Amino acid sequence: MQLIIVESPHKAKTIEKFLKGDYKVDASKGHIRDLPVNYMGVSINNNFEPHYVVAVEKKQDIKRLSDSARKADRVFLATDPDREGEAISWHLAEVLELDKNAENRIVFNEISERAVKNALASPRKIDMNLVDAQQARRVLDRIVGYSISPAASSRLNENLSAGRVQSVALKMVVDREREIQAFKPQEYWNLKADVRPEEGGEFKVLLVEKAGKKYKPANADEASAVEQELKSANFTVKSVKKSLVKSHALPPFITSTLQQDGSIKLNLTAPQVMQIAQRLYEGVETPKGHIALITYMRTDSVRISAEAQKSALDYIKANYGEEYVPSKPNVYRSKKDAQDAHEAIRPIDVRRTPESMKDLLDKNQYRLYKLIYDRFIASQMSEAKYDAVSVEVGANDYTLKTSGKTLVFKGFTAVYDDIKKEEDDESGNSLLPPLKDGQALALKKLTKEQKFTKPPTRYTEATLIKSMEDKGIGRPSTYATIMAKLSDKKREYVSKEKKYLVPNPISYELIDFLVKYFSNIMDISFTARMETALDDIGEGGRDWKKLIADFYRPFEKQLKNSKVTDVLCDKCGAPMIINSGRYGNYYACSNYPECQNIKAVNEKVVIPTDKICSKCGAMMVEREGKFGKFLACSNYPRCKNTVSMTESVGVCPECGNPTKKMTSRGGKVFYGCSQYPNCKFMSWDIPTGEKCPECGSYLINVEGEVKCSSKKCKYVKNAKG
Repeated sequence: MQLIIVESPHKAKTIEKFLKGDYKVDASKGHIRDLPVNYMGVSINNNFEPHYVVAVEKKQDIKRLSDSARKADRVFLATDPDREGEAISWHLAEVLELDKNAENRIVFNEISERAVKNALASPRKIDMNLVDAQQARRVLDRIVGYSISPAASSRLNENLSAGRVQSVALKMVVDREREIQAFKPQEYWNLKADVRPEEGGEFKVLLVEKAGKKYKPANADEASAVEQELKSANFTVKSVKKSLVKSHALPPFITSTLQQDGSIKLNLTAPQVMQIAQRLYEGVETPKGHIALITYMRTDSVRISAEAQKSALDYIKANYGEEYVPSKPNVYRSKKDAQDAHEAIRPIDVRRTPESMKDLLDKNQYRLYKLIYDRFIASQMSEAKYDAVSVEVGANDYTLKTSGKTLVFKGFTAVYDDIKKEEDDESGNSLLPPLKDGQALALKKLTKEQKFTKPPTRYTEATLIKSMEDKGIGRPSTYATIMAKLSDKKREYVSKEKKYLVPNPISYELIDFLVKYFSNIMDISFTARMETALDDIGEGGRDWKKLIADFYRPFEKQLKNSKVTDVLCDKCGAPMIINSGRYGNYYACSNYPECQNIKAVNEKVVIPTDKICSKCGAMMVEREGKFGKFLACSNYPRCKNTVSMTESVGVCPECGNPTKKMTSRGGKVFYGCSQYPNCKFMSWDIPTGEKCPECGSYLINVEGEVKCSSKKCKYVKNAKG
């Protein structure tokens, strides 16, 4: 008997269908060992040696796999075909005590009978360069996260999490929000003219130039003056340019573009996209057993196999016609820094159309499979063709323009139309009358409209992932995890307004702290260079422990500086550092061990009161914390009794308890449930405790008017009624 170990039970079921007789397929169920959860697990003084531990819940899996491995004639490690999968295979070999020099590692980009049998025919040794690249990333991120997070938590008096890539992504969101807040709209005016030739229909032109330079009136008076000039001007056609415009299909999906389109077109988060894609890759249950539908979903290569391309072209010819097959097959180039280990994301078999699988998939599995399938088929189709015309019209010193585009041949858009629609500001006309240079035009109507420049647009998950990819931050396997951490319910660094990411108040403080003390880690170019260095390890050109050592030397100094405060020791005069202890934050003398002075941190004002503690009889003091003012026992930490002093305003629509008026760190008023943390409801407006009878969202009271909190719903009722 020969044993094949994969990561997922679903994957095991799919592979078992192809292999008969001597093969047994079992699953490790993901990682079998990892760095510990409760401490760093990296020995700084022992050349950054990682300390791996086996979780209690994995011991039963290891025993089962060990028993099977001992009985097997040969063991094949078939974990996922990426660095993390390579590392899991190495951990399995270590824990199961397999021969380290054995050629027992097999990889395949798709779970098909052909791919699995080809992999079994050409096993190789575990690639330690890939393993070391994964170890380097894991150790580096562990050192950064487990060092910076406590430092940030101590200084900001919050339970915070920071990470090497995660925090850079958060900085991008915060920086964009600050750009928006600092933005000052500039007024401008659009002037549009309805003109008509002697023969032919009317069309619109937009004012774009004055005396050969770009021009827009800056205010109402200027716009009115231009309007008067144009009313008395002669309009003539300056130029007519006609062309056949071709639009080329987009390449098949890679991880980042799949996540982007999954967000834009399907309204799914990046983690949701990857979870669904994982299932499509591993296999879904059908009457014929488990069937895998797509190739591996963690890739940044747009390459596809010759066999897959031929099957797509045959399908296109049979279903759309010869004219939809390009004269030369479409070939796409991956980015320079792409890892070309396996293909783009595509369907394994184009004969398994989305419609033929619809009844076997749940709603989101079908939608994502259709997105992947259509994008792949479209990527191999002919270009779309348009008749395009661009017209310039002269009127005195002014130039007005318009353009039009008419679809001549659908090409790939017959399957996957991703052409972005332009705003009407450019006065596009789908159909224009016959025109020629020097032709006179009659002015029929002139309109002017006040406009204002717009601030930068907030990031969505899709645009943030694209920007990270463009800047070289993170890798395909990390994007979904980063998005999940930014929206983590425990800390909620960002909120979502529709699809847009909005940083919460604590995010500004966290980013300011990190930029002040860890400027290199927060620098985008540094993060991108580090990703390249990690890639170099995977290619065998760099010592991973030396990379960590070179990073750690300056980082250690930054970490120490981040803890130094302006508070001076009252015993020796040295600056005090801030630490976290069992009972919260405290100051400790930086001159330790010569001076062992410590004292409590009283970052908030403490005001004595005449109130008596109901639990121990000591006097209560007034403090201010994360959720506003509260009374605390002066006998703390022996007595931890507290009483909220925040004003109760409104009713929580989730649990029915009062909500309290609070102030965020950024100074913005909000209303949070009095039962926090058991109920985490919050609102920027006063909640009434009722639900909207039309859409089910909660109702709010705004200046005496009760209305729905959903911006999409128009329900309003009088607060007194």
